[in-house]
Amino acid sequence: MEKSIFRIEYKTLLELLHEVRRRAGVTQVELALRLNRTQAWVSKSEVGERRLDLLEVRDYVEALGLPFPEFVQQLEAALRDERQQ
Repeated sequence: MEKSIFRIEYKTLLELLHEVRRRAGVTQVELALRLNRTQAWVSKSEVGERRLDLLEVRDYVEALGLPFPEFVQQLEAALRDERQQ
């Protein structure tokens, strides 16, 4: 089985994380402060240089004010759209 970081679904996850942050009007620096991380951590996470686990994704989206279940629904919708293309 292919590692998740190389799957198209992981790319969709990263794109959605970036989009959610931008929609929230939050910079990488602001998000990093909310997460007690560095801006480089946020950047590397968004471009896939650093792999995020499920709990980190949860912290990430909740720091943006988005409930995790709502994010998962958005992710599922994005993945469905990706499969239809």
